[in-house]
Amino acid sequence: MIVGLRGTLASVGPDWIHVTVGGVTLQVFVPANAIAGLGATGDTVSLHTLFRVRDELPTLYGFPDDASVRLFTLLTGVSGVGPRLGLALLSALDPAALQLAVASGDAAALAAAPGVGRRTANRIILELRGKVEDIESEGGVGVSGGNGEVLAALAALGYSAAEARAAVEGIPEAGGLSVEDRIRLALQQFARRG
Repeated sequence: MIVGLRGTLASVGPDWIHVTVGGVTLQVFVPANAIAGLGATGDTVSLHTLFRVRDELPTLYGFPDDASVRLFTLLTGVSGVGPRLGLALLSALDPAALQLAVASGDAAALAAAPGVGRRTANRIILELRGKVEDIESEGGVGVSGGNGEVLAALAALGYSAAEARAAVEGIPEAGGLSVEDRIRLALQQFARRG
């Protein structure tokens, strides 16, 4: 099993890269929005990977962080969602936005990804709600515990995924706060900024 690779970025395509590792160049399919963060051709890249064999064709998928790998694995476990659709979702939404869309039941956000229809988006929400909340995104808090409910409430009030996540991160870590108290504290964050 290939779970990671480190090598030189040889070339870049719309949803793939070529990485040279020890004299061998590998084609790795990656979310389109992750390509810009990998650097320029000739730079050293490090990726978390998943190796899949489908129809006797070996394919390597690469991701910038562990949260993306875990989300991709969950997505491809949903009936009707294959690796290409999983990559399309992770290309359209970063891991935090994807978690928030699933937790809040935002089928429209999921359906914005190319190839994802309303029916598939609803199936993803149905099968993954309650599973994506424990995945902690890089640079942010996971949608764990009551945070998922707080993020969903803020999304329902019209705040973007980034705004909601920033407000949740600003809530002091005090044990025993109810979901309602955390929502109130998050809304106070917006009032101070506005």
